[in-house]
Order: sequence, then structure tokens, then C-alpha cells
Amino acid sequence: MRTLCAGCETLSAPRIRPVSFYEIIETVGKTIDAVGVAVIAVGALISAAGAVPRLRNATGDVYRVFRQQLGRSILLGLEFLVAADIIRTVAVTPDARSVAVLGGIVLIRTFLSFSLELEVTGYWPWQKNRQQQQATPQLGP
Repeated sequence: MRTLCAGCETLSAPRIRPVSFYEIIETVGKTIDAVGVAVIAVGALISAAGAVPRLRNATGDVYRVFRQQLGRSILLGLEFLVAADIIRTVAVTPDARSVAVLGGIVLIRTFLSFSLELEVTGYWPWQKNRQQQQATPQLGP
């Protein structure tokens, strides 16, 4: 937009407001938050849409499969939400209080992730070897 200055006949260029580092980090954090929420919402819709045909055909364990798919989408969404919190907290306000709040949020979300992993796979994340051993058939005489 070009405007005439008051009392003169020349055109003045529009002024571009500089964007601060804080605004950039906030925008990036909000974008990653939105991606995390979208992943959870879309995952819930896909899980529900996948459960409907299985309910109609009465095939398999519909509830278990639905919970596993929903749990996976929640886990992925939580990863995005934690990343956004870390970016905003560490980059913008790295004081002791905000880092302590971030630590609490990360602990809660990590506990949720571990709980969901247990619900989805039946194993804690550190028990992957046990899960793989039970999945592979034992060859023997």
C-alpha cells in the first residue's frame, strides 16, 4: 500500500514492521502445537473410520485394534506437543521457573507416553527385546 504523505505530493513506501525473535519462536511453537493437535484429531477420525467396517463385519477384536490405532496417534501427537513446549521454553524464556514448568510437563507427557505404549503393545518401551523374542518363532529340534 502506498499512501500520499500529508501536505506533499510524493508517495511514501509502506513501513514493514520487523519481526522479533520472540514472535518467530512463538509462531513456530504454535504451529508445532497445531500439528500435534491435528495428528491426534486426524488419528482419532481414522481409527474410528477403520473400526466401523470391522464392527459391521464383526471381524476380529474391534475394540483392541481401535485402541491401538488411537493410542499410536495420541503418542505421535504428544511428541509434537512436547517439542513445541521445549522450543518455546528453551528459546524464549530459559529462566529457572519456566525450565521447572517444562520439566513437569515433559515428565507428565513422558508418563502418558509410557502408559500408552504399554496399552498399545502390552510392553514397556524398554522391553522391546522381550517383545521381539516372543514374536519370532523358536527354531529347535
